[in-house]
Amino acid sequence: MELFKRNKVATAVLVVLAAVGIGAWVWQLMNGLTVTGMSNGVSWGTYIIMFMFFVGLSAGGLIVASSASVFHIKAFKKVALPAIILSTVCICLAGMFVLIDLGGIQRVWRMVTGPNLASPLVWDMAVITLYLIINILYLYFMRKGAERAVTIVSRFALPTAVLVHSVTAWIFGLQIAKEGWFTAILAPIFVASAMDSGLALLLIVLAVLNGTGRFETPKELFASLAGLLATCIAIDAYFIGCELLTMGYPGASGAETLAIMTSGVTAPFFWFEVIGGLLIPFLVLVFAKNRQKTGLVVGASVLVVLGVLCKRIWLLLTSFATLNIEGAPGVMGADGWSMLGLYAPTLVEVAVVVGVISVGALGFMALASKLLVPAAETEAAPAKARAAAGSDLDLDPQAA
Repeated sequence: MELFKRNKVATAVLVVLAAVGIGAWVWQLMNGLTVTGMSNGVSWGTYIIMFMFFVGLSAGGLIVASSASVFHIKAFKKVALPAIILSTVCICLAGMFVLIDLGGIQRVWRMVTGPNLASPLVWDMAVITLYLIINILYLYFMRKGAERAVTIVSRFALPTAVLVHSVTAWIFGLQIAKEGWFTAILAPIFVASAMDSGLALLLIVLAVLNGTGRFETPKELFASLAGLLATCIAIDAYFIGCELLTMGYPGASGAETLAIMTSGVTAPFFWFEVIGGLLIPFLVLVFAKNRQKTGLVVGASVLVVLGVLCKRIWLLLTSFATLNIEGAPGVMGADGWSMLGLYAPTLVEVAVVVGVISVGALGFMALASKLLVPAAETEAAPAKARAAAGSDLDLDPQAA
């Protein structure tokens, strides 16, 4: 594998981190979810945060690739293959985090034999499976050069990409007991943040592939994708602004939740997302001359990805900060009764998360080494063809 050979130190580090993560997961299976920071008060934690995060990251690649056929944006076809590889890896990681969060993974088969069709969790399982199948089919047909098949798959890929993020949002948005989640606009917020985080990650990966010479993206296309990212950031900010106005309007029931977001325990994540993940990247990318500078685009993209990660953190944990048990004195925790839901990830959770991400990085390197043609070879192919044509012409007696 070309990328493994050229990056031996990075590969070795990723293998070690993946092994540590697998060991931590085995430890969790042996001892149960008590080794995590989750409790009765906070039943979802880092694993679900990362699930939401990677579902969103998978969006950018598939939407860019499918738009090339659906909207006849021919320029996007040049980056369709790395985009689909990235999308496939991210959706696999999202699925892994769900399975890890189950704790008793040996009972996952019950989701198939006894599904509750009224549950958004079942909808999500179905749509993520469909999403993964579409990604695999996309990769297969693109590798085979079957343009007609790629066009057909893209017709299903785009709505499925929107649906998978909408269904993920509905897992939270349909829970009437959680004030911070129960909103009709949560699905559009998820789709918008998935667009900007996924597109930002794609730009980062394309820049890295450019730097290593593995894959070349034209500067005009890179700048065009950066402009699209600026638009997605603006849309994301608009939806969040609408939600905040509704929550903070005098007399609204969401004022308490908004106070926790803006000045409570999750405030650092909220303000980093607003300032670092939305405002600064938009001010950088809104100017055309900045979009021509790879360093600025990559820096803005990194901020967008980190900002969306912070969004997933405050979105999940803010609603757990206030218990929804009417009239109860609290919930039982390790130190007795508690009035608030408190959560911090343990070393086991951190090790598992780092291990899963390392597995994803290794998977992307493997697929990129196998499927992507290095830029040097792409440039050399036309030259060789012209040279071969010239030699044939010299040997042709009639041409002589």
